[in-house]
Amino acid sequence: MIPTDGVLIGIYALIGDRDVIQVRRVAGREMDHRGARTVQKTRFVTAVSEIARNVVMHGGGGEARIYMHSEPSAISVVCVDNGPGIADLDAAFSDGFSTAGSMGRGLGGARRLSDALDVETEEGKGTRVTMMARI
Repeated sequence: MIPTDGVLIGIYALIGDRDVIQVRRVAGREMDHRGARTVQKTRFVTAVSEIARNVVMHGGGGEARIYMHSEPSAISVVCVDNGPGIADLDAAFSDGFSTAGSMGRGLGGARRLSDALDVETEEGKGTRVTMMARI
């Protein structure tokens, strides 16, 4: 379960690759400050990169919000876009499914690399992905 409360660390626009790198960097830095193990941090920031990149590539841009939680000790990242939405969410979680000619491991991979991941999507209105890692 992903905590719904928490301290907002920052809101970041996701327009291009530099924005993806910034969100990844901030998430990693916050995990370092709270004593996350290197493997734990690497897994989660990879998930953050995948989802943030999806916002840029498939959603036409959006934003990311990073939160820290105390009970349980965790970090969560919420990525939102106003793009076309995901028509078939089950297929989108399958390895090899891609609408962009990529390897198609982003959404499923991000779920495997996070302690929790939730997707809300509606065709024509956009997608919201919330992911969390316990620290």
